[in-house]
Order: sequence, then structure tokens, then C-alpha cells
Amino acid sequence: MAGHKNFYLIAFLIFIMFSFDANEAPCETRQRYKRTIEKYIIPDVTLVNQNRSKVKLRNLLDSDNPVMLDFIYGTCTTICPVLSAGYSNLQKKLGAESGDVRLVSVSIDPEYDTPEVMKAYLKRYGAKPGWDFLTGTREDIDKVMRAFDAYVPNKMSHYPLTLLKAPRGDKWIRIYGLVGTAELMEEYRNMLKPR
Repeated sequence: MAGHKNFYLIAFLIFIMFSFDANEAPCETRQRYKRTIEKYIIPDVTLVNQNRSKVKLRNLLDSDNPVMLDFIYGTCTTICPVLSAGYSNLQKKLGAESGDVRLVSVSIDPEYDTPEVMKAYLKRYGAKPGWDFLTGTREDIDKVMRAFDAYVPNKMSHYPLTLLKAPRGDKWIRIYGLVGTAELMEEYRNMLKPR
């Protein structure tokens, strides 16, 4: 029974994502997500990526490259597949430029998301170099979620959140809601424009 509910939820989310024609209305009226500009203090934690390499989160996120960050888990059947498909499609659309942007997915289920699980997950989505899936201790993962105002006490309560940061920037674009590839690409390109 739960499998049927998940299937219908995924089908509904995909329908919503792709049912609007990008040419129907200007961006301001078709936007289906909440966008804010935020400042965050990146916690000084060391996490582990899908290759079992230790990663200092501050060094990874405070980069000369643009950064996109989301919070997912490997067994999710609702929001995470949509977020990950967005990352995968973005990498495809960027082509050779995809290596210039750091895509970072942080596990909210570190008890289950081992490097092997994360590696298989990235393979399933055709991840290219530049997309890392990170895990760590429960304490460190909670610090990261709290630092980005993304904490949920139960993984089943998580919500769609994507964060973008320009190279060496100190402000983050916080996108709450599911975004299509075209919208994510537009946010990414706008972020890179000189101000």
C-alpha cells in the first residue's frame, strides 16, 4: 500500500514540475518556488564522500567555483529523486562547463548512506565529476542541517531545498520548492552575472 502512495506522490510531483509551458508566462508569474537570499556560517566539520575521501566542508563550499547544495538520502522515493534528476539534467545541459560547478548532496540519513550506497546512488543518476554525495556522523550531519536552516528530526519530514552560492561569495540563494531544469539553469546563470 505504501508503495502505491509513493508512486502517486512521485507521479504528481513530476506532473507539477513539467506541466507548465515555459513560454506561457513571464518568470515572475510562473515561479513555483520560494527564493530568498541568506547568509550561513558553514560548520567546521569533516565529512566523507562516495569515494571514502575525507572532505572539509568549509573548504569544499568556500570555493573558486559556483556551488549548489541539497540535502537528500539514498532510499528516498519522493523528493530526493526529483532533486537529483535536476542535478543530473543540469550537468547534461552544462556539458563541458559542468566540471566548473560543485554539486554537493549531503545525506540526512548517515546511518544508512555509506560510501557504497552513495556511489551507487550517483551512478543511478549518471553523475559526472563535480557532484559529491557526503555523509558523516549524525552529530556532524545535524550541525550542517542546522547551519543551513534545513534541520528535520526525521528524514521522512524533509522538504525540497536547493542552495546556490557564487564563487567566493558569502550569500546563498535559497530555493524552497521543486524547480525544473530550466529554472535551475536560469538561477545558476543569473547568480554568475556580474553585479
